[in-house]
Order: sequence, then structure tokens, then C-alpha cells
Amino acid sequence: MPTERPLGYSLEAMNIRTQNGKQYVLCAWRRRFVRLTPEELVRQTTLKLLVDEFNYPSNLIAVEVPIMVAGKPKRCDAIVYNKEMQPLMLIEFKAPTVPLTQEVFDQAAIYNRFLHVPYLFFSNGKQTIIAEVKETEYCFLNNVPKIPLL
Repeated sequence: MPTERPLGYSLEAMNIRTQNGKQYVLCAWRRRFVRLTPEELVRQTTLKLLVDEFNYPSNLIAVEVPIMVAGKPKRCDAIVYNKEMQPLMLIEFKAPTVPLTQEVFDQAAIYNRFLHVPYLFFSNGKQTIIAEVKETEYCFLNNVPKIPLL
């Protein structure tokens, strides 16, 4: 397993509003305000990091993607696509208090049986785990991959 690698997140540059005592953040990918939960904060800051620091095109990232797994509707927290809209990376977010366990990894691995992405990415804001999927094994990476998006 890779070492813990905090992504570090900040509320700066986020469009946040308070309504009825609850905070909401503007999600650029869903084009609407959503409840600012701890998991949502991790999602927004991680995606912003992928776009701003690692040059992932924002328009090739989808959030809350519905998929069917064994005939049951599920949702992926985020998926990164290439220009042909083929999925390249499955991303799962958890709140900072939720550890990235084998159960979290297994959930994504099950989703990937239907998506067939070459990369799995997990973050709780404190720890990030990135795995490259190679046939029947996983190679854990220490850095965000430069994937062939274009």
C-alpha cells in the first residue's frame, strides 16, 4: 500500500452559501448547489486539485455517475473520461473520518467489473490511494497518474 498522502483542502475559492443554517457549495460538475458535507468537501477539493494541479480537463470529469451493478442501480462518486468518453479512472470519496479500508477498495473493484477502467482513485482528504488495474492485479501508485486523456 502507498504511504498516506494528504491532499489538503481549503474552503478558499469555493462558492459557499448558507441557507437555513446549512452550508451549500456550488458543484461545477453538477451545476448546482449541493449540501457541504465532509465527503462533499473532499470531493470538491480533490476534483479541483486534479483540474488545477494535474491538468485533468474539467469537462472530462463526471460526478455521481449512475451505473448498473448486477442489475442493481449504483452510483460512482466521479469518473474521469478520455476524449472519446471512455472511462479511465473511477474515483471514490469518503469523509475524513472514514478510513480507506479493504471494504472501500472492494466496492470500487466491484464497480470496475462493469466499467473496466485502468485506474482506481480513493480519497478521504487525509489519505489518498491510487491503483493501476493490470489484468488481475493492482499496482499501487505514489503519484496521480498522467493518463492519456487526449
